[in-house]
Amino acid sequence: MSHATLRLPAEWEPQSAVLIAWPHADTDWADRLAEVETTYVALAAAVTRFEPLIVVVADAELRAHVEGKLREAGVDLGRVRLIELPYDDTWLRDSGPITLKDDRGAFQLTDFRFTGWGGKFGAEQDDALVAGLVKAGVFGRAAHRRIDWALEGGGIESDGAGTVLTTWRCLVQRHPEQSREEMSAILRDGLHASRILWLDYGYLEGDDTDAHIDTLARFAPDGRIVFQACDDLDDAHHDELSRMAGELAALCMADGKPYELYPLPWAKPIVDEGRRLAASYANYLIVNGGVLVPAYGDPADDEAARIIGAAHPGREVVQVPCRPLIWQNGSLHCITMQLPAGIYG
Repeated sequence: MSHATLRLPAEWEPQSAVLIAWPHADTDWADRLAEVETTYVALAAAVTRFEPLIVVVADAELRAHVEGKLREAGVDLGRVRLIELPYDDTWLRDSGPITLKDDRGAFQLTDFRFTGWGGKFGAEQDDALVAGLVKAGVFGRAAHRRIDWALEGGGIESDGAGTVLTTWRCLVQRHPEQSREEMSAILRDGLHASRILWLDYGYLEGDDTDAHIDTLARFAPDGRIVFQACDDLDDAHHDELSRMAGELAALCMADGKPYELYPLPWAKPIVDEGRRLAASYANYLIVNGGVLVPAYGDPADDEAARIIGAAHPGREVVQVPCRPLIWQNGSLHCITMQLPAGIYG
């Protein structure tokens, strides 16, 4: 597999499956398990309309429970594969494989170190998840490259053509001893990227990832960027997100042209036991022929879905109720990882 031909596909390229892990009583979802399972069932129903779903379950008992839940909801179990492996939590965007592919159809599962977002949570089992999936034979003959450097999938966005977008706030927290130039070199090598674009601004209260890019700004086809805006002058996020919008407006594509920007509406504050939750519409998931969009029970839900649909033309837009997810500080994209076409099935 030559270095030159490997690349990180864009999320809108053809996929073979979506990977998730089911919440259970030994995860941080325990206190609200029934509530969050409603989101997981809705997500499974939505994904399997478009492509296969791989569900990691902790044991045989959970496997039977999940099968029952999905059957009850009318999910096509022929499009679901359940795999038993241990895990600490269910944020597979961050503990799952970052899959590179080459122009001959070979794949590399890039397995960065997962530290529980800089040591905030225990993550030993999650850090071993990619190796466990490889050992279970999920990915056929794909190469497996372990990189002993902390990076989460939610912390990077790829346009599929060599440009990666990320945030300084996140990576300087993970690697305070390294310069931006040093980190850019590691990202270029690990992701086979030609350009690393950095944002200095942008964050969400209630987000414990230290400003993952997938809560803030997302590449979309044909030189578009969809991003979370804030038009409420009195909101604590207004200044920071306005500065981020300015940064995005100043970015250029590889050919020197500016990106076409799609600002997303701002949900009204969602507060849970006195804590503001991070309700980002940018945390959506692209699937084959569709785009799954978080809904929070807010008046802005429909407008967010419309804008995301406009940025991804030709795809069916499906809203998935995600209010239960943000209680644990993430949303739809955070709990999923897409697998490029050809690696599975």
